Amino acid sequence: MITPDEFRAALGRFASGVTIFTARDAQGIDHGMTVSAFSSVSLSPPLVLACIARDATLYAVCKDASSFGLSVLSSAQEALSRRFGDEQGNRFDGLPFTRGASGALLLDGAHAHLECTKVAWHEAGDHSICVGEVDRASVGGGEPLLHYRGAYARLR
Repeated sequence: MITPDEFRAALGRFASGVTIFTARDAQGIDHGMTVSAFSSVSLSPPLVLACIARDATLYAVCKDASSFGLSVLSSAQEALSRRFGDEQGNRFDGLPFTRGASGALLLDGAHAHLECTKVAWHEAGDHSICVGEVDRASVGGGEPLLHYRGAYARLR
């Protein structure tokens, strides 16, 4: 049987992009967290997924939200990834952002933005899988921020 360390080491060899997942709670307050477990699911209909840890402070907000936004971070936004990975303080204080047509908060300067309607929520081990249909997307410039072997990386 594989150990958690072996599993983590093997999966660490898979480079992934870094996103900020944003959603509003029932009171209309914005919340956001760093998510690197993100993937496309389907082209038709356009579906994506994000995996949310059950012990994440924003788990309940993500589970209850009917829509969400994703900002795919650019290589210049490593500090934002760290900021939204920290559980302290108001993560949006002083940050420039745009409100999408759906109301989703999208961080300025991102490599890409996606506005999604949640279509499914699946329990899976110590995470849940949030599936969203992409209603709107936009792309920016620059290079993507990557996560590889437990650290941030950039394309060379």
